[in-house]
Amino acid sequence: MRLYRQLNRAFLSNRRTYGQRPVVSSTMDADEIKHFRSLANTWWDETGEFEALHAMNKIRIPFIRDGLVQQLEMSPRNPAEPLQGLSVVDVGSGGGLLTEPIARLGAFVVGIEPVEESTKIAQLHLEEDPRLLPRVKYITGSVEDLVSTEAETFDAVVASEVVEHVNDLEAFMASCCSLVKPGGSLFVTTMNKTLLSRTLAVFGAEKVFRIVPEGTHDWQKFVPPSDLQSILEKNHFHTRLLHGMLYMPVLREWRWVPDTSINYALHAVKD
Repeated sequence: MRLYRQLNRAFLSNRRTYGQRPVVSSTMDADEIKHFRSLANTWWDETGEFEALHAMNKIRIPFIRDGLVQQLEMSPRNPAEPLQGLSVVDVGSGGGLLTEPIARLGAFVVGIEPVEESTKIAQLHLEEDPRLLPRVKYITGSVEDLVSTEAETFDAVVASEVVEHVNDLEAFMASCCSLVKPGGSLFVTTMNKTLLSRTLAVFGAEKVFRIVPEGTHDWQKFVPPSDLQSILEKNHFHTRLLHGMLYMPVLREWRWVPDTSINYALHAVKD
């Protein structure tokens, strides 16, 4: 709760409205923000524009949960809430699709999202479950905003399906890394930059299967795992786990696969 109060003071004091915030250099792309603003009302439609993200929770939530429990060598007092006492930042939290499930595992979660309309949807949905209210704090802004407040560092930072939407990957990752405690974790899910990912994740997903709206992805921003790992090493992180992911459109589900040439998940730990 101390962290919750500090964040409240840092982001809400000296402001007249929720949307006002200090102007900080941001790595977010204005066109990407405009695109996601147009989709804000569809976040919680499990068969809508974000169906694939809803389905991804089946594998990415256990990935985060198990990674933290194993890394911190925790023995959860309450198996239903194994992340109790931990603090997590969900970068690019959108409508809260990942934020809420992490909070249900017992963690205190800060969701940072540049699209104000998405933050409002997330907050409205959160209020449907009063039990979660003390565990979640949504902020409209960029990860750079969160760094600029000089708030405490966190046990984990999650950037799921985000890095392929930023303008300056190195600056974005440096900000994410700076929020992690020594010995803490960074979790990333994103898309590899290969011809196969261009064919399946862009052309196939947007034009053939219509899994995501057309224009959602820019292949030029996709990130090879080796590039991401190199940036993380510069920020004093080492990779603990790298694994491929594959979406099965007919089954509407994600599966872990050895091949990282399309989608992949990475867990890195701060030295």
